[in-house]
Order: sequence, then C-alpha cells, then structure tokens
Amino acid sequence: MTTREQRIRRLITRAEGDRRTGEVLWRVVAPGRQGEHALDIVHGDPDRPYFVASVSKLFTTVCLAQLRDEGRLDWDAPIAGYLPDLDLSGLAVQGGRDVSGEITVREVMAHTAGLADFFEGPRPDGPTTLERAMEQDFGWTESDVVAWSRAMTPARRGSGLYSDTGFQLLDGVVERLDGRPFAESVRARIAEPLGLAGTYVFTPDTLDRFDEMAVIRHGDRELRLPLLLASCGGQGGVVSTLRDGVTFLQEFFDGRLFAATVLDEMLTDWHRIFSPLEYGTGVMRFRLPAVLTGFRSYEFQGHSGASGVVWYRDARSGVIVVGTVNQLKQRQLPYQLMIRTAAAAGS
Repeated sequence: MTTREQRIRRLITRAEGDRRTGEVLWRVVAPGRQGEHALDIVHGDPDRPYFVASVSKLFTTVCLAQLRDEGRLDWDAPIAGYLPDLDLSGLAVQGGRDVSGEITVREVMAHTAGLADFFEGPRPDGPTTLERAMEQDFGWTESDVVAWSRAMTPARRGSGLYSDTGFQLLDGVVERLDGRPFAESVRARIAEPLGLAGTYVFTPDTLDRFDEMAVIRHGDRELRLPLLLASCGGQGGVVSTLRDGVTFLQEFFDGRLFAATVLDEMLTDWHRIFSPLEYGTGVMRFRLPAVLTGFRSYEFQGHSGASGVVWYRDARSGVIVVGTVNQLKQRQLPYQLMIRTAAAAGS
C-alpha cells in the first residue's frame, strides 16, 4: 500500500471513529491512463445499499436531458405545458403577478423559478415537512406538494433558492412524457443500460426493502422514514451503492448518458443557493476559497444529499469521491472528508 493510500484510509477511519458520523461508506477514485484507475480506495461494502438523498436529482436531470435529446422536451418551454392536469397557480409570483404558467423547465432545474421548498422551507402552519416526518413518518402525493408549496411564501424568480418542490414537478414531467412511473424511467434509462445492479428508486412497492439500507442518523437518533423516502422520487428517494455511484458519475461527466453539448450547458451559469454550494442546470458545484484548502484549487461538480451524501468529481484533477456518512444533523462532515480525501488522492 502506498503512502497516498495509507493517508486516505487513515482519514476515512478517523471519520468513522467520529461519534457524530453514522455508518461511513466511502470511495475515492483517481484517473489513470487509458481509462484505468490510478487509485481506487473503497471503505465499506461497495454493494451496501444506501439512500443517496438529493443526489437523486442527478437521475431526474439525466432523464430530462435524454428527453430533450429525443426532441420531446424543450427546457425553455413553460413547465406548466407538460403538466396540463396539475394546477400550478400561485406557486411562482413576480412583482405581485402570478407567473406560474411562465416558469420554464430550465428555471426549475436551476432552482431559479421562484418556487418555495415544501420539504425544508418554512411553512405557515408550523414545522417544516421534514421536521414533521421526523416526529411521525408520513408520505405525500404530487398534489400535496403543490398545495403545501402554494401556501408558502414564494421566492424571487431569477434568484437561486433550492426547491425540492421543483424537482417533484420535474419528476412529474418525466412521468407524463414517458407514460410510466418515474422509478421505471430510471430503471430503463439509467440503471439497466449502465448495469447499476444496486440502484433503484425507493417507492411504496419496495417498503419491505427499507431495512436493507445503511441507517441514517440525526445526531444520536436512528431515523426510520420509509414513507417519507418512498414519496421523494427524484427529489431524494434513489437507493444506490459505492460501486454504482462511481460508474454513474463517470458516464455522466464523460457525456455518454446524453449529448455532450447538453452537459456543457448544465455546467455554465452557476449561481449560489447556499454557501459554498452553487447550482448550474440540474447539477451542483462545491467550491471553497483557496485559503481554506491549502491554496489548492478544487471544483467539485455533481451533487450532495442532506443525509451526509456526496457524489462529486473534481473538474480539475478528475478525482471522483462517492460516499456517505449517514448523518443528517452534521451537514458539514461529508464535505470535510471529501476535501481531505480528494486532496490526498491528488497529491
């Protein structure tokens, strides 16, 4: 084992020993010649299933990109036109005017449509949806999401506000265009073609598989939220593994899942959603000032999830970090480990 490998394994072992983390599953891959891995460090069972939380949004993004490639979806068209059976009125307001019928698919993908966040945003009737579910697990429907979001204060269209509401609507677009449940689109469009044997969308039909997953914690408390997770779809209900995660990111960023020109569009026009995270179109970026990273420059592109999940590729070095610390409360932990292990991999 090289010094570099030893350093990475020590960092992961230290994170696992931190009483704040849950079950740590981690993989770091550095590119080599001719598509080979110069480095591939795996901590934990590479086929251990875990919820990838908001990393699920990348799966929605792939479906939307493929539908665009097929000429069936215009990202610059109003999203309401693809959801004719759903009343979106009151969801987006600009200058006191209801613009819900005007916001585009692209704006929703970029979190700039002015939609409230039904999941963790402030609700006028008390705790957030997530806080309520943590007290007593429950599920919801597409209509519930619209109704709850309509009762919330909308954001300003054109500025960034992270909105799970938007991605629930985008899943609805995929379902209506494909004529099948979102979970089936992910299976047929992504999991089967890429051979992702451990990847699927958790749904009410798979509730019996909940106890197979790595446990998510909130502080010292183990969370059991099967009904919540079965309602999330591409907002946050995808299950995957370390093995599948690296394959997915390689295919995504190598432009083999959809047209490379579409990927180029996704990775431009970044805007802040909450520091230090930024959003392009369906893709997240994590960057820190050089003074905080030992004056090394990183540009991690991919996505994160609130339960301690990171799926990122550093655009400069090509290093891929996929993993989870399975901790909802301490949201800085996976980013700290990602930076440290990526730095060691690139040294």
